[in-house]
Amino acid sequence: MAGRNYRDLIAWQKAMDLVVMVYRESVKFPKEETYGLTSQIRRAVVSIPSNIAEGQGRRTRRDFCHFLRIAVGSLREVETQVVIASRLGYIDDQSTSALIDLAGEVCRLTTALANSLARDR
Repeated sequence: MAGRNYRDLIAWQKAMDLVVMVYRESVKFPKEETYGLTSQIRRAVVSIPSNIAEGQGRRTRRDFCHFLRIAVGSLREVETQVVIASRLGYIDDQSTSALIDLAGEVCRLTTALANSLARDR
């Protein structure tokens, strides 16, 4: 969609903040999780701003909304993986809360953007 750059979208900016937070926390995971939870949570979190950016670059609002829905699915995946990491003792309670709060904010922003695009059709 022409006119606006994905980097101007607050949902994308906050999703990038979430990527940084997840990477900073997941570096503390045990070495045996390198190819397990560490890899999985990193792939999932990177897909959030990536899907927002890809959707914004598509030709139609409908396509953009589709990619925003994929981003929301990835957000839920990251939230679940954060809870798993917390239950395993890899992330402390304060970091868990911060990650879940930011993921919730990104979810609200992404959903609001998708709803706005769907209304404007």
